[in-house]
Amino acid sequence: MGWAVAVAVLLSASPTFVTRGDVTPEADLRREAQAAWTSLEAQYTAQAGGLPTRAPATVTLQKGTSLSPERNAQGRPGVVELRQNTPGVLDARMRTALRHELAHQLLWWACPASSEDRLFHEAFALTVSGELPAWRDGPYQSLSRAAKEVASAPAVDTSRARRGLARILGEHTGFPAALTRRLRQCHDGARWAMPLTVEELADVAVLAPEAATVVVSRHSGEVLFSEGDVRRAVPYGSALKPFLYAAGTALVSNSDAPPLLAPRRGVQEWACGAGLPPKVDARLALLRSCNGWFLDWEATGLAPKAFGVWGPVLSAVGLTGLPLDMTEAIGLRSAHGLSPWGMAQAYRLLAEARPDVLGLLTGNVDEGTLSGLSTSKALKGVATKTGTVRDAASHPQFGWIAAVDADLVAVIVRPGKMPRHFVDELPALLTRVRRQAGLDAARVQVLGLLPSATVEARCSGAGFSLDDGTPRAAPPDFSRLDALTSKGPAVCLGSPWRVRFPDGPDGGRDYAGVFTWSTPPPYRPPPGVPTTPSALKARRGSDFVFRTTRVQYTAGVVAAEDVTLQGEARVALARVAAHNERHADTRHSGRALCDTTHCQAFRGTVRIRPEESRALQLPPLKWDAWLTFSQGGATPWREVRTRSEVEALLGTNLVSLRFESGRVRYLRTEGTPAAPYEDARSLPCDTLRAGLKLPSCPQRASFDGPQVRFEGQGRGHGEGLDVEAAKASPGLSSDALLEHAYGTRPPTP
Repeated sequence: MGWAVAVAVLLSASPTFVTRGDVTPEADLRREAQAAWTSLEAQYTAQAGGLPTRAPATVTLQKGTSLSPERNAQGRPGVVELRQNTPGVLDARMRTALRHELAHQLLWWACPASSEDRLFHEAFALTVSGELPAWRDGPYQSLSRAAKEVASAPAVDTSRARRGLARILGEHTGFPAALTRRLRQCHDGARWAMPLTVEELADVAVLAPEAATVVVSRHSGEVLFSEGDVRRAVPYGSALKPFLYAAGTALVSNSDAPPLLAPRRGVQEWACGAGLPPKVDARLALLRSCNGWFLDWEATGLAPKAFGVWGPVLSAVGLTGLPLDMTEAIGLRSAHGLSPWGMAQAYRLLAEARPDVLGLLTGNVDEGTLSGLSTSKALKGVATKTGTVRDAASHPQFGWIAAVDADLVAVIVRPGKMPRHFVDELPALLTRVRRQAGLDAARVQVLGLLPSATVEARCSGAGFSLDDGTPRAAPPDFSRLDALTSKGPAVCLGSPWRVRFPDGPDGGRDYAGVFTWSTPPPYRPPPGVPTTPSALKARRGSDFVFRTTRVQYTAGVVAAEDVTLQGEARVALARVAAHNERHADTRHSGRALCDTTHCQAFRGTVRIRPEESRALQLPPLKWDAWLTFSQGGATPWREVRTRSEVEALLGTNLVSLRFESGRVRYLRTEGTPAAPYEDARSLPCDTLRAGLKLPSCPQRASFDGPQVRFEGQGRGHGEGLDVEAAKASPGLSSDALLEHAYGTRPPTP
């Protein structure tokens, strides 16, 4: 029959259904698809609160040629493939399969943020397609067993997994509340920071407890160590109390500050250690984890509800629901859960926003829930918070420890244990992770050659701007970086920042770290030194300061300077880049290095190579000075510049030019026509090279009428480490390459 297109569109939001003649009868199939779409659309609208304003794309309905035996249909955006066993017959099995696949098509159109969340897609399709009763038929299945079946097949593409999912969906009557929350999130345009979990869907913890450990960088946000299912949400106990404290102490007047409260004798919730003072303040209540204090704080009417300004942060990193009251917030009632990964991300932002709260938590090993242990001294200076989840008999189900030091955020969850019984794992964990060299902070001024208003950033995870310690959600799309950093740092949880600017690379660059706004002081060039507008910008520095790990910074510099480097030559350059980051004062007094050739190039964070990791494991370099390097090489070059361009840098009436010892030496005619004389001057050769955009410092120059001809070889200023020469010396170690480049005496800054 060839191609046939439906001409009747019942709703403005309905797609055009196209058939190909291989599934018949075509007209009936299109009518069935239209009716199913109308029903699905109504269910979506009722739960989400509306539909997108854009029209859906065309959907092609065709025969499946590669369907597995257990599948009756499958799809991808814009295409539904169906199994038709009997030509001309649209049986009940096929109609159900069509509705199921159209539910996916509806989500791809109406909720594109959820496209990668297979559990959410399948849960929605099973719920709205009308097939749940059929999946529920069969022997009884426990909720925990069903959860294990789904967890064993995260794509939910097996019969056992779908039967398990149907069991979980049947745990509550009506439309699943978890799906409703997610659909409204889609309609509101919120980011999809965390995939749907089985626990969130069932609204209870259904899987057997498992140990989990995760460590992330405070600076770059990357996961440095992970063990167990760190993405699984479980009840959190008291581990989120610091966020209540932060919400209750953020920019409030003294009259609204957390109160001093008297302990109530004989009340179990006030059993938080011996020797409580007559009045307990918020600090001691947090360190002792006094449930009674938090409950009585709520009774005053002054406590933050649903974690206050930190509620959106916790939701963005996967909290399965906001607490209705203080018993849920402090974990006395396990109504909601959070994954260890989400906990680590939340504490990373808390450390950035409220260093005062982290400072308070360092007292936990002295007078809090981890005091008086043999491990306490080993954790001096580390901010810690514990949490214990108990069953009805008060036996521990989960123990939590969240720990933050200068560079790391660690979260440990252990089933059946209290935190004091496994805290001895924490020092060993931190030591183990720190064997990865270069995890300390590195700072760099970035994007200084660009007008700050033209730089935009986007966080594909959960982005936040800090406003005097208060987190504000960043827009989901690209927005101006100066606006994101105007009142405090900008932090992207769960992914790097993506940064773009006019004439930059398509798609932008990744920056895994934290941006802040810091206006540099005015730059005044030395008298008599010619400086181009571009050089003035570079020497001024940037309004944007970026913080990441030293190994991430080093890898970014090496990739920007010479991405082709390998082996010992790459190790040598990485050691120089890391060394120079510690000598920023020679380039920008009192500030971080810049990302231009005035310092050393840096164009965002990249995948770390083994050479960069090895370079930072080697001893520090012995030279206490800035170390220069250049691309170098021996390739000859010739360039021509106009005499006026050269004289704009060096002055008029040039007589001669020569080059030696890294300097340009030149003569200019001065005086009067009646009494002329020649004035000898010199400048660093790199001033001329950069100003004229020459490949390297020239070896020769000759005057040819209105032009000046330059000759040289290699690339760069020609000082220090010659990268091309290092490439051509495969037998030398990085130590030998650096010794050859810099010798035994400190180089001149």
